[in-house]
Amino acid sequence: MSEVLKVDPIGGQAVIEGVMMRGKHGVGLAVRTPSGEIHLKQEPIESLRAKYPVLKLPLIRGVAALVESLSLGMRMLNYSAAIAAGEDEKQAESGGWLPLLLGVVVMIAIFKVVPALVFAKLTPLIPNALALSAIEGMIRVGLFVGYLGAISLMPEVKRLFQYHGAEHQVINCVEAGKELTPDNALAFSPIHPRCGTSFLLITLLLQIAVFSLLGMQLSVLQRVAAQLCLLPVVAGISFELIRLAGQTSLQGAKAGIAARCALWVTLPGQWLQRVTTRPASRDQIEVAIASLHAAMAVQPAGSAPQVP
Repeated sequence: MSEVLKVDPIGGQAVIEGVMMRGKHGVGLAVRTPSGEIHLKQEPIESLRAKYPVLKLPLIRGVAALVESLSLGMRMLNYSAAIAAGEDEKQAESGGWLPLLLGVVVMIAIFKVVPALVFAKLTPLIPNALALSAIEGMIRVGLFVGYLGAISLMPEVKRLFQYHGAEHQVINCVEAGKELTPDNALAFSPIHPRCGTSFLLITLLLQIAVFSLLGMQLSVLQRVAAQLCLLPVVAGISFELIRLAGQTSLQGAKAGIAARCALWVTLPGQWLQRVTTRPASRDQIEVAIASLHAAMAVQPAGSAPQVP
């Protein structure tokens, strides 16, 4: 096997007809254009966590990472949609935030208000906060899994999930120490422990225990408001679990007991990835590799680009 350069931890996201990869110092985006070419975009990362050390503290860093990921991910998603539609780069840069804001409102209505209404209706029948919280949480999880299952039937979403798989297959190939080629990457699983799908599901499951502390006396609006206030805490815990579980892919057999336990705890998220990922085609793997190379090429001044 050829010598493989060790690279910094990598994250990523599927976008429209492409993949975004994020390294320690930069972001690379690769999108397949209508003409079949691969359009590349790369830029350095200006992380708030690097600027403000307090944001690197446990739990807090999870919330900071979530905010950064949502901001960057939405911007790259808008950009990729424009490029995939054949628009020029100037038009692609002009995407707005309205879709994200509308999406947040819809998600709150579906995953917060509806379960809270059910909780309120069942309170006279089941006078047990933990049992009610479990029912509320299972409704929330059921809505989430059902939503993913429904949209996975759409052809456009199937392709998006294939690019999600391509992202994971390429990262798995690099973290396994294999030479990064399309053939090698195709042999790897589209499942990865450090995945947004796992993060979301584990967050939903942890909410069951945390939200049971709210008791049964709150109104629907008060309960929704309290849950939104507690959400950063739950997200911070989920981030730490996913981060710890991810050490198993980076360190393999050398991963500690805590990392292996975290991997078991986050297994439901990996099972759900069977819905949100698909094995990629060769041309999709090529896009993911191009994205990774673009991200790894962004390094501090005087440093050589990392090329896995």
